Amino acid sequence: MSAQSNIPGDLPSHARRRTAAVDIEAVTELVVEDVETGFCGAVVRVEKTPGGYTVTLADRHGKHRVFPLGPGFLFEGRAATLVRPRPAAPAASKSGRDRTASGSVAVHGLRAKVARAGRIYVEGKHDAELVERVWGDDLRIEGVVVEMLGGVDELHEIAAEFQPGPGRKLGVLLDHLVPNSKETRTADRLQRGREDFILVLGHPYVDIWQAVKPASVGIAAWPVVPKREEWKDGVCERLHRKDPSWPLDPRRAWARILGTVNSYKDLEPALLGPVEALIDFVTAP
Repeated sequence: MSAQSNIPGDLPSHARRRTAAVDIEAVTELVVEDVETGFCGAVVRVEKTPGGYTVTLADRHGKHRVFPLGPGFLFEGRAATLVRPRPAAPAASKSGRDRTASGSVAVHGLRAKVARAGRIYVEGKHDAELVERVWGDDLRIEGVVVEMLGGVDELHEIAAEFQPGPGRKLGVLLDHLVPNSKETRTADRLQRGREDFILVLGHPYVDIWQAVKPASVGIAAWPVVPKREEWKDGVCERLHRKDPSWPLDPRRAWARILGTVNSYKDLEPALLGPVEALIDFVTAP
């Protein structure tokens, strides 16, 4: 069976030719199909080349292929033209000065600093992408690198390798950091006696998806998913029942969610506070 037949709402070839292509941002994990080759995969990255821009797709087996960015794709069975992802829109302050997506005053014409020795680790790819979308400008100005943490069990190994100390601070953002949890106990052990050099903070949500305000995503609330179910699959299934346009594939769903985030105003305060505190911690003299 071809990858094409797995796409919901697939159209016959003659119908595709009559369907006007829509512009879609090539955000990470957006799943599309190349019409000419039939290759179906998720967007890995968009790159500038001497001939223009290219998009790299990865199929479910991990195979990567590079295509010119532009027309010639299918998204959920409909003709699509892939365009470069837009940066998060800056907000205008009352004083008339531009602000970054995080709400900071935008600094124009300043080159990014050389990376600091300090680092911020976040728990998972989606966390890293959301932090980049909202705080990316601030992090580059401050020279702060964000790394991915595979899970809380990696923390002690990472800290031992990182060797936090004066001028080399380690910040960590964890999912579901609630009282009496495994994450909280691990964070307490890691920081004990090293509070000047290690700071572990977190948000209360099961997954970073919940840190995006439901209204920004266009839903009334995030669905409640029983613990016995995989949370993201359960969310996709329940949202799809109410609105068939919601993808059942979590990769497509995340691409849709991330695309709705334009600034800190689209995020819950329970995430904003910890991220801002971690940036302040690793950049403090």
